[in-house]
Amino acid sequence: MGPDRRRNWYAVLSYFVKPSSLKDRLAFSLRALFKLLSIEGTGTLHGSPIFTWLLVWKLLYIVLILYPTSQWWHLLKIIKKTRSICPECFNVIDATIYEDGGQVLMRKECLEHGSFEDIYWSSFKEYTRAQKYSIVGKGIENPMTKPVHGHPFDCGLCPNHKSHPSLAIIDVTNRCNLQCPICFANSAVSGYIYEPSKEDIRNMLKTLSQIKPIPPNALQFSGGEPTVRRDLPDLIRMAKELGFDHIEVNSNGVKLAESVEYCHELLDAGVSTIYLQFDSVKPEPYLITRGRDLLETKMKAIENCRRAGLTSIVLVPTVVRGVNDDQLGDIIAFAAENFDVIRCVNFQPVSITGRIDFEKRKQMRITIPDCIQLIEEQTEGQVQASDFYPVPSVVPISQAIGALKGKTYPEFTIHEHCGMAAFLLITDEKLVSITKNVDLDEFIEAMKKVRDTALKGSKRRAQLQMVSAVLRHARLGLLKQVLGSVVKEASYDALGNFMKRILMIGMMHFQDPYNFDLERLERCGIHYAVPDGRVIPFCAMNTLYRSKIERELGVPIKEWQKKQ
Repeated sequence: MGPDRRRNWYAVLSYFVKPSSLKDRLAFSLRALFKLLSIEGTGTLHGSPIFTWLLVWKLLYIVLILYPTSQWWHLLKIIKKTRSICPECFNVIDATIYEDGGQVLMRKECLEHGSFEDIYWSSFKEYTRAQKYSIVGKGIENPMTKPVHGHPFDCGLCPNHKSHPSLAIIDVTNRCNLQCPICFANSAVSGYIYEPSKEDIRNMLKTLSQIKPIPPNALQFSGGEPTVRRDLPDLIRMAKELGFDHIEVNSNGVKLAESVEYCHELLDAGVSTIYLQFDSVKPEPYLITRGRDLLETKMKAIENCRRAGLTSIVLVPTVVRGVNDDQLGDIIAFAAENFDVIRCVNFQPVSITGRIDFEKRKQMRITIPDCIQLIEEQTEGQVQASDFYPVPSVVPISQAIGALKGKTYPEFTIHEHCGMAAFLLITDEKLVSITKNVDLDEFIEAMKKVRDTALKGSKRRAQLQMVSAVLRHARLGLLKQVLGSVVKEASYDALGNFMKRILMIGMMHFQDPYNFDLERLERCGIHYAVPDGRVIPFCAMNTLYRSKIERELGVPIKEWQKKQ
């Protein structure tokens, strides 16, 4: 082989180990291949066809070794192009969502820090099923910030945001009475004490209540651990006075387990629900996720709430592959056994932070399709993966009721791949999914017709369509009764009564720097209010903003301790 041809080979080899775009690499490899095969138009090297094809296969071998198939054959299976962030420098970069081997993956490349790949959704089948229910919202009419630095660095909310807040969160402190290894929101992590004053919180509540066209009706006090604040009952009363109907307290249960009287105090102040961290019905997972055995603490907290008359608890397990993913069915069974006080289980697949290589992340990563499949297996088919529907599937129902009542109700237009839920009736100690007794797709289509008829001015006809839809598509008598009251009254109390008759199994996978999708972010419906007047989407807050806000608005721990 002559020097020119050797130079061609060296060029091919060196090019494939350089960080350049996929498109450029493939184009260059094809050009190099044709050049290597073209010697004065003969199509052979040294006049030997055998040598030529050996060379071809050698080149293909080099391509496959230096540039694995998972990184270039998926060009044929691209689902969408989006924007993400580099997990190292947090700059905005292009990302590709693609299907490979039945999974949905994200691949992105930072010019400085190289390429990153992660599992986006573990099932392409479930991904496409959820996609059918996508509804893009209209955002809010009075954004708090202007587009200056570009998405996602203008959060507050900016005009680019496409959903209004369905649930508002206020971190009342980042202090905590635990030091959980997997937590992203405590003072031990940040080095600062962040604890807004009561007046700061009042102003945040006012900011939330002024959001148009509809302010969030549901509020969560979070942290840190909100129960370490002595004035938490006062904050709950203040939120009630300012018009928030549903008020949750996000808690690890330690304080609740200490005192029935404290549970009474929260209930008297107006708390609606305890959002209880609950990772397992066995001790071992707590040692990994929370650093100590908390099972008895959780049980005592639930019992104290029961004795106090606080009968709305949401169990919130953080799901980690290999730690507690074998517990999902048992947690649901526990919730069903304690249905007098437990209204919902909201599983949260773990968000991964820190510098972790792909293989390690792959061992830890668990996504919504994984969880719903495990639930089907662990409940022996009582709850099936097909019983779960993405959050925006309920939007046509709220739109239909709103059109009939002439009001605007919250529309859960969050991204279809952010969360899913199933609704269960507890009958004769069995779990019966609503979707097994309602033709949900037909019911949703019927609600769209009700909405359209009402908006055209024919409300009487729309009411008849609404009643007909419930009678036609709900097959269980109890379900007809429960659904009928919700669509008839369309009130917070009616919705509350509905929730007391069912057990909701929710699934919400919050984003981390590795699977961050700006398309999902701009449709987020869970937002944090912060003291400077901004309202920030959940995943942006915990991935990009939290440390900066706590540093700017907080006090160094040692300085805070001296003041105390």
